[in-house]
Amino acid sequence: MPQLIYLALTAIFYCSSSFAAPADTPKPLVQVGYYEFAPYSYTDRSGQPQGAMLQLSKRLLEHAGYRAELRSYPSARLYNALQDGSVQVWPGAPGKPELREHTLETRALLGEIILNLYFRQDTQMPRLPEDLKGRGVIMISGYTYWHSINRMLADPQLGIRQHRTGTHTAALEMLQRRRGDFLLDYQATVEQARQRLGMSELPFIELQRIPLKLIVSRHTPGAEALRDALDRAYAELQAADEDLRLP
Repeated sequence: MPQLIYLALTAIFYCSSSFAAPADTPKPLVQVGYYEFAPYSYTDRSGQPQGAMLQLSKRLLEHAGYRAELRSYPSARLYNALQDGSVQVWPGAPGKPELREHTLETRALLGEIILNLYFRQDTQMPRLPEDLKGRGVIMISGYTYWHSINRMLADPQLGIRQHRTGTHTAALEMLQRRRGDFLLDYQATVEQARQRLGMSELPFIELQRIPLKLIVSRHTPGAEALRDALDRAYAELQAADEDLRLP
């Protein structure tokens, strides 16, 4: 009888251990793509992903039960990767026409970015779009804009001269040196570059306020479940009074 009791207890122990084993199973890994858009998402000098948007994305994924692997892409490659599923999540702007059939968007709004048209202190406030006719507009290489902005830039009747540069500081210096009449850029990035250069504030016209969400590739296994889990994570953290605000 004692031997039977011993065998029974041993069997219960091993059964309990086998049921507990899944707790050690690694969390699913999610590939998160981003492009260089400081201070929201960027790669620091040591090659590490940084920025408020990436930190928030990682926090939401962890709370939802996933692990995040972050990687920087040029914008065109990032969109292609969302279209084939090699990138599963992108913290960015919803409503991109080329991504509409390939992605889902979180319901939670994470923040917004502001697109402005900047000009020098000695330039009169322009009337848009007529005062852009034949003028030079400075833009950042690799950035894409919404349809209404692209249509204005490409309007042959306006004949806007487009000047491209690689960084926001270079763009501000070009404007200051009169190598362009206006600068088309996002407010947070301009403010960061302006402070780095020690420049005074520039006048501007606000063109658009663009929402920020988590964009999930439809080609991700369980894409809808991932999107819903991220929305639940945001709601739960918000209800717990965690600060989820972006700068």
